[in-house]
Amino acid sequence: MGNRIRKLYVSILVLLATLMIPVVVIAAGKEIIILHTNDIHCGVTDNLGIDKVSQYKKDLKKQGHPVALVDAGDAIQGAPLGKLSTGESIIKIMNAVGYDFVIPGNHEFDYGMARFLQLASRQKCGYYSCNFVDVKTRKPILKPYKILNLGGKKIGFVGVTTPETLITSTPVYFQDKDGKFIYGFCEDQTGEKVYQAVQRAVNNVRKEGADYVFLVGHLGTESSIPHWSSGAVAANTYNIDAIIDGHSHEQYIPPHKIINKAGKTVLVAQTGTKLQSLGQMVIKEDGTITSELVKGLKAADPKVTKLVAKENKRFEKILNQPVGEAFVELTANDPKTGKRLVRNGETNLGDFVADTYRSVLDTDISMVNGGSVRNTIKKGVFTYNNLLEAFPFGNMCTVIEATGQQIADALEVGVSEYPGEHGAFMQVSGMTYAIDPKVPSGLILDAKGNFAGVKGERRVKDIRINGKPIDLNAKYTVGGTTYVLKDGGNGLVMFKQCKLLKDGIMTDVDAIMEYVQNHLNAKVKEGYENPYGAGRITIK
Repeated sequence: MGNRIRKLYVSILVLLATLMIPVVVIAAGKEIIILHTNDIHCGVTDNLGIDKVSQYKKDLKKQGHPVALVDAGDAIQGAPLGKLSTGESIIKIMNAVGYDFVIPGNHEFDYGMARFLQLASRQKCGYYSCNFVDVKTRKPILKPYKILNLGGKKIGFVGVTTPETLITSTPVYFQDKDGKFIYGFCEDQTGEKVYQAVQRAVNNVRKEGADYVFLVGHLGTESSIPHWSSGAVAANTYNIDAIIDGHSHEQYIPPHKIINKAGKTVLVAQTGTKLQSLGQMVIKEDGTITSELVKGLKAADPKVTKLVAKENKRFEKILNQPVGEAFVELTANDPKTGKRLVRNGETNLGDFVADTYRSVLDTDISMVNGGSVRNTIKKGVFTYNNLLEAFPFGNMCTVIEATGQQIADALEVGVSEYPGEHGAFMQVSGMTYAIDPKVPSGLILDAKGNFAGVKGERRVKDIRINGKPIDLNAKYTVGGTTYVLKDGGNGLVMFKQCKLLKDGIMTDVDAIMEYVQNHLNAKVKEGYENPYGAGRITIK
């Protein structure tokens, strides 16, 4: 009887050992998952929530999946938490979540180059970009790529940052004290230098034995300069398996594919903004790659939840300070569709901030680039936090003396993409103008994307200043921000040689607070009832 039991016991052990073999094989052969985010813009509690992204990654790893989490730029700027900590709070949170690969978007530089390099040293996984270079040596400032071992495979990640950064972040951050560019992004008027930088990095990753290569780019498609878009980079390179994109705040409907230089299809993914969705690319056991947008996360990582609450609490008192009361909603969006309008049409929030600058700075006119307006101010009492959410850049207010021609040129840049969006689309005060969309844009840009002239008929018509036709040879006082009027932001370099009358006298939010409390008696109502503005911008 004892022998029978022993034999049965041995048989059971053998059976169990046999059964365990496929279990081990399945675990080792689990699909490799690449999770990705882009354009979080400090929205760590928005939509999905960064704590749920963190838990989702942990849950996948518990299931046996090899997992990497990457970000395609513009994470540390865009809301009060980033601005008041100059990016540090977001870096802490990203480190706690466990990002494996991160690239700088154009807005990673908004706190200045010295601050970016300081934050980059604190980002545990590092920042990567193959085309962010020292202009003199042409050597990359950051490491171009990283290889991760996942599921027995070498997965290469290459970073690339849009050259538009030179005009969509503050240009002087990339210059020396004499205004000469010392940092660049392989910019030219064809895109060829970017393609070469990307291909060189991809080739090196392949030489180091990468089985798969993912390009993580802050490039975009919609309203991006075409030859620097993700589609253009994909079409002019090869040996890239998939592209994780950012910059244009789009949600690409999977599968979004581009034909590359070798005639093969490349998967391209982007998740929107502020964690509207989480990207998930899966490398299947047969080598194919799929893409999807994850939107239904429920469980949250308690450690990350606690950290986010702690970082927010640091600034709670100042952020909750009431500023005034809005009797109407001041919107950056089209109330009919909910889509962003401030970059291609007039809104009452655009009118409001333009009126702020003209009134507080005491100028003939004011101009506000739509790209600087980031959120709607809802009806009711609004706080300092609400203003920082709408105007997160901390732009400084400035007054210049400009000619009518320079003003007209700036308006022409702003409407060049109409009916598409442009960050330089101008909301105005003290002036009106019309747009003729039937006229093709004749805008000429230089290699860096800066204004270089207009060829042929202009799209902007009937410019009036205080009701009178603009005099192209006359000089006017113009209020706005240093980003537009002094630093050449959005490529508006026509103002760089203008006489500077007031330089950086207060932040945009401080100016708004003064306007609301000292000029409007803390009540915003008359003149802003129409969400589409007061008719300062018309379409022919």
